[in-house]
Amino acid sequence: MKNRVALIGIIVEDNSCTNKLNDILHSYNHIIVGRLGIPYRDRNIGVISIIVDSDMDTINELSGKLGKLKGINSKTMYAKVSDDE
Repeated sequence: MKNRVALIGIIVEDNSCTNKLNDILHSYNHIIVGRLGIPYRDRNIGVISIIVDSDMDTINELSGKLGKLKGINSKTMYAKVSDDE
């Protein structure tokens, strides 16, 4: 299966779920290329960008788990290039 590069954008609206979020991300650390987290204190939210490189099934699995967390909003955006280009 072809690997794709994707960006997962995460908004954390409830800080009580950050342990679950970090546990999920840790279990997918083998596909994470980079992570940037910014606390937006004026709005009392966190903004996280995750860059991943993996097959679409694994990326979708991770996105699905993140989407089930209460207090978390996430969206995934895929690059048009894959590992055979």
